[in-house]
Parts: sequence; C-alpha cells; structure tokens
Amino acid sequence: MTRVAAIDCGTNSIRLLVADATVSDSASGAGAAAELTDLDRRMTIVRLGQGVDRTGRLAPEALERTFAACREYAEIIKEHGAEHLRFVATSASRDAENRDAFVRGVVDILGVEPEVITGDQEAEFSFTGATRELTGRTDLRRPFLVVDIGGGSTEFVVGDDHVRAARSVDVGCVRMTERHLVRDGVVTDPPTEEQIAAIRADIEAALDRAEETVPLREAHTLVGLAGSVTTVSAIAQDLPEYDSEAIHHSRVSRDRVREITEWLLRSTHAERAAVPSMHPGRVDVIGAGALVLLAVMERIGAEEVVVSEHDILDGIAWSVA
Repeated sequence: MTRVAAIDCGTNSIRLLVADATVSDSASGAGAAAELTDLDRRMTIVRLGQGVDRTGRLAPEALERTFAACREYAEIIKEHGAEHLRFVATSASRDAENRDAFVRGVVDILGVEPEVITGDQEAEFSFTGATRELTGRTDLRRPFLVVDIGGGSTEFVVGDDHVRAARSVDVGCVRMTERHLVRDGVVTDPPTEEQIAAIRADIEAALDRAEETVPLREAHTLVGLAGSVTTVSAIAQDLPEYDSEAIHHSRVSRDRVREITEWLLRSTHAERAAVPSMHPGRVDVIGAGALVLLAVMERIGAEEVVVSEHDILDGIAWSVA
C-alpha cells in the first residue's frame, strides 16, 4: 500500500486528495493500482483564473488566495504522511504570462513543481479518474464520452477501457461568465437574452472544434465531471446540502438539465445563493457551466448524464500510485 497525495489546481478551484493506493501485479508483471481509499478530499474556491481571459496574467490577489490554500494543504499532507505528491495545474496557469510566479510560490510552499499540463493530458487524467470504476458496469454501454466542465476549459474524451480521442477547448464556466456577463466589474444578474445567446454561440463553436478530432456522437454513455455538473445533480435531487455520495453516479435527464439551466439563467444571485447545495464560489458562474452541459447533451442526443465525483483528481492519484 502506498499513501499518495494529488492536487488539481484549476481556473476556479484547487482540490486535494490524500489516499491509500493498494497495488497488485498485473498479468504483465508491472505494478498497477487496484484501489484508492480516500483519507482526505477537499476543495477550495480560489478563482486563480480571475481576469486571465482579459489580461493574460494571474492577478496578485488570485495568487495569494491560491498560495493560502496550498499552505493549508501542505499541513494536511504532512499530517497524513503521504509518501508521494503530484501537483497538476490546468487552464489558467497555461494561459498566464506570469505563470513563473505561480510555479515559484507552489515550490516554496509544497516542495514540488506544479506540472502545467496540456489540455490533452488533462483529458487523459479526467477519463481515467471518471471511468476506472465504471468499466465493469453492464448497465452502461461503451464507448464513454467524458466531459469535464472546468472554469477555463472543457475536456472531451471518448474511450472504452482506454482513451480513443481527446480534445480540450477554451470554454468554461468562469471564462464564459467573465467574457459575456461581466459589465464594469459586476456580473449581470440575471443575464439578458443577448448575453445568453453569445455564450451559447461560443459553446457551439467549441463543440464544432471538439468534433474535428473527437467523435462525440459515437459515444453511448455521457459521463459528466466537475462542479457545474455535480451542482446540477444536487439541484435535480433537491438535496438539503451537498452530498457527494448521493451525487456520485446519479443520473440526470436532458429535460431536467434544461429545466435547471433555464432556471439558473433566469434567477438572481440571491435565489441561486439560497440553494442549499450551492457552493458560494459557484453562485455567479453556475449558469454558464450548466449551459455547457445542456449544449453537449443536445449536440450528441444524450438522454441523460451519469454524474461522477471522481475526475481528474483521481486520475492524478492513479498516476502517482
């Protein structure tokens, strides 16, 4: 057994997983992780990508929020005695001119250099994390389409046991909100029909780009990842609080996703904030994230989405194990 730690630093949130990995020998004699047992899993909204789409740089206050979370995570990793740590950084830090400042800060705090991975690598980790425990399910037809809706980008991965094709596109809940819904530093609440149409146009163009390399419509099972999708599931179930166990592997119909998306885009900040399962850091960006999910389902004709709480973070942990 190996104790591992994985950190996923995205555009909107930074997440930590500390887990015990049991290892068995595969038929070829190579070691392969058989099971991950969570010891600590947590998420902090840091909005690292604040303003990156507009300025091309990581804001000082966004860096400090991220470093504060890293200091907290360093203590947790030390307490659990994790033997190995892998820190993966995604969309915002790929795009930023001053990403060296981000790298130096992480090294100083955690002692490891963040790996600023490509979109394709991000997609591979997401697929592994989401589907490793689904491969034995007889009620889910393959191939899978894994869609990871992040803050700055969305990853599309089609595969069976292994990835067949993957693509990352620059459409995410934070990026779409900042690009189309922010006026004079304030989020339009609720958005106008013109603003919603502009977001939808960007999403449709991104889906066109994704379909150039990923056969989205060949998939039989849609698996949705990340906070926008899990929050939609929590709303669909009318949960009294965010409940990972109830959300993990839940299924939400396309009609229900459409109904929730339309409500989110009509609602005010106060109405969204009053949803008991809504994380405060998602209140302003959840409408755009839900719209990405709905557009994907409509594009491929998916009747439902299978929601997974296991995603890129688990994929990173598997790679360490």
